[in-house]
Amino acid sequence: MAEMLVTVAQVDGTMTSEGTAREHRVLIDRPTDKGGRDRGPMGGELLLLALGGCFMSNLIAAAAARGVSVDGLTVDVRATLASAPPRFDAIGLEVHGKTADDATLDKLVAIAERACIVHNTLAGGVPLTVRRAGRGR
Repeated sequence: MAEMLVTVAQVDGTMTSEGTAREHRVLIDRPTDKGGRDRGPMGGELLLLALGGCFMSNLIAAAAARGVSVDGLTVDVRATLASAPPRFDAIGLEVHGKTADDATLDKLVAIAERACIVHNTLAGGVPLTVRRAGRGR
C-alpha cells in the first residue's frame, strides 16, 4: 500500500501553521476576524483547493494523453457549510473550458472524476457533484 505524508506545524506560537508536502510549503491561517493573521488559506479552503487541484491535474493529463487542446480551462469548487459539527455538507465542481466539441470535454471531465484521489475519497462521505458550466450532471 502506498502512503503519503504531509506535516503541519504551528508557526511562532500563533494561529498560523505551515504545511509541508515533499519540498513544498504552504501557510495555513484563519482570517483576522477569527483571531488569525490571514497569512494563508484556512484548512477548509485548502481541502477545496486540494480537490480542485487534483481534479484539474487529472483533467489536464487526460487531455494531454489524447492530444486534446482545451482553451480557458478552469475548475470552480463551491461548498456549502453546515454546523454542529462544522463541515461541508455539499461540494460541487464546475468545469469551464472549450474543446472542438462538447462531447470531448464531457469525456475528459468523466475521466478526471474517476481518476482524482481527493474526489474519490470525499465522494463516499460528502455529497459531491461534478458538472460543466451551463450543464447539470
